[in-house]
Amino acid sequence: MIGRLTGVLLEKNPPSLLVDVQGVGYEVDVPMSTFYALPAQGEAVALFTHLVVREDAQLLYGFGSRTERLLFRALLKVNGVGAKVALAILSGLSTDEFLSCIASKDVSALVCVPGIGKKTAERLLVELQDKVDALGVGSAVPSGTLPLDNDPSAREQAEEALVALGYKPAEANRLLDKNSETGQSVEQMIRAALRGAAR
Repeated sequence: MIGRLTGVLLEKNPPSLLVDVQGVGYEVDVPMSTFYALPAQGEAVALFTHLVVREDAQLLYGFGSRTERLLFRALLKVNGVGAKVALAILSGLSTDEFLSCIASKDVSALVCVPGIGKKTAERLLVELQDKVDALGVGSAVPSGTLPLDNDPSAREQAEEALVALGYKPAEANRLLDKNSETGQSVEQMIRAALRGAAR
């Protein structure tokens, strides 16, 4: 099991990263909460990781904190929740917001996440209710400000990231149209769209 990576951040294509660890490039998918706090490309980065081994692939997921990884692992144990849905949940809600949803049994906030219907949301609340105390050890990652990306394809990258998180292309476009503003970076567009979806 790969539990942690420390290396150089080579590429950032939300929600995927390429991290060079002593000459070996690891492709890592991260929730947007982790992505927002990443350093610039070419700088050192450390991530807690979780490896998912399937018949057709080995997928590595990265997190800015142990708490976020713990939540991800707890979500994977819920029937009907796979890695993609767990990543979407942690992208749409901060760790504190998600733990608050569980504590207050807030189904409406969870059904805004792609791949989560009412039944799955209710199952999540029931199955994770007794684990809230164990998981509630703080926020996922410290807030960080990333440099603005003035690349004209920022909108396309933001849309691709939302689709990778489970939104249909039309819904991703709608969220970006409604919530993003001119001059925003890819990260800011994604953050605004996810907050808009959670309302």
